[in-house]
Amino acid sequence: MVMKSKVLGLAVASFVLAAPLIAEVESNDPIRLTLHDWSGQLINTKIMGAILQQAGYNVEFVQADYIAQFAGLKTGDLHVAMEIWETTGREALDEATATGQVVNVGETGMSAIEEWWYPMYMKERCPGLPDWQALKDCAEEFATLETAPMGRYVGGPVTWGGFDEERVEALELDFEVVHAGTDAALFAELESAYQRQDPIILWIYVPHWAPAKYDGEFVEFPPYSAECYSDPSVGVNPEMAYDCGKPRGPIWKAAWAGVQEKWPGAYDIIANYTVNNDEMSAMVAKADLEGVDIDDVVASWMTDNKDRWSGWVGQ
Repeated sequence: MVMKSKVLGLAVASFVLAAPLIAEVESNDPIRLTLHDWSGQLINTKIMGAILQQAGYNVEFVQADYIAQFAGLKTGDLHVAMEIWETTGREALDEATATGQVVNVGETGMSAIEEWWYPMYMKERCPGLPDWQALKDCAEEFATLETAPMGRYVGGPVTWGGFDEERVEALELDFEVVHAGTDAALFAELESAYQRQDPIILWIYVPHWAPAKYDGEFVEFPPYSAECYSDPSVGVNPEMAYDCGKPRGPIWKAAWAGVQEKWPGAYDIIANYTVNNDEMSAMVAKADLEGVDIDDVVASWMTDNKDRWSGWVGQ
């Protein structure tokens, strides 16, 4: 996994929820939930924080790197991570849980896709799509002035991992990987290109509003297998690993192993908590497309779903 920065220290400004305590809890020490750099994760984590606060727990949000956060989860400096994607985070999650210092708290209820995606007007310029092999013949259709004659692939922020450079090399694609600096910048690239019908192929993920707003398709790479990532002899290129698509599957919750002992009630709430792709995509659209503040999106969800989360709290 790519690891570009260390977990930010607890001196980083963290937001503490303010709400009346309504229950006795096992410890008043703050439960530290990690925040990352995409809207869905911020919404998901702040909903979880709001529920824990309503249950009487002291909650802090701490900005942390997606992959590097596992260092803090192992030591107990960080306590809960609400979105570990099967697509990009499973390797790091498995390594962390194998130490016994981190536990997988179960699925969030969301199912993840993260893959190369192109708007449908690009299929007219590269008619062999969505088959990945079409990219071998028409990479130049995706070129920009900066990358020509190489195609340009806009990847997610480098902290997301994903092995795009390795995939380009293993599949011998004439593409230059250019990473967006932030989640917002990634989708600004899409909006700008889409409006002008400019060439673009980029990292898109689900749950998200983009596949519903824009007409397009995911590239169909050779099917993922764990062996494809670990054994060069497996796959279409017998000399290199990562010669396949990204995995797909659940989005997981992870926690410091000490959470269950120190805050057993909170652990049960976290384990019970679920949302689905459709409701998360709708909330992300509220924030990203309608400009609704994330805290207001969370507050609306809490109001609309009180009976649901109250059952998780056990009221």
